[in-house]
Amino acid sequence: MAIYTVHEPPLRSGAATPDPERAVFVRDGFSYSAFVFGPLWMLLHRMWLVLLFYIAVSIVLGAAVRVAGVSAFAVGGVGFLLALLIGLEAGSLRRFTLRRRGWTYAGVVSGEDREAAERRFFDTWLRRERQPATPIITPAALNPNLPRTSDIIGLFPQPGAGR
Repeated sequence: MAIYTVHEPPLRSGAATPDPERAVFVRDGFSYSAFVFGPLWMLLHRMWLVLLFYIAVSIVLGAAVRVAGVSAFAVGGVGFLLALLIGLEAGSLRRFTLRRRGWTYAGVVSGEDREAAERRFFDTWLRRERQPATPIITPAALNPNLPRTSDIIGLFPQPGAGR
């Protein structure tokens, strides 16, 4: 089963609630497409800042490896490790980009595939929308004769009683 984080877009002008059609499901776990096609994957998801950082790190690492005078095999190994890191952190990089653009975290859902996760999330979301808000009932509201206590937790129920 795959785990997805759900992100809601920022509100459009004049809208009271976010458009559920624009919600984004980001899969948690290794991304083979980000591993194999790193820069193209970043362009596809419009991750400009991440792409610039990737290019800068690639240039710095490439220069450092060449200055160290290591073999071409080591240069390829460094490139492979960088691609592996991108594949492992692809979901986090996407969540970072969405958060920077003003998207809000809406929840976590699991499913066999993305379609099943979407169905499950929106089913829960619709049920939550239909239910009326439940009021919070305090013990004092149930029995007004109870003595009022402070919000202090511990051995001394009154402020300053332990001095």
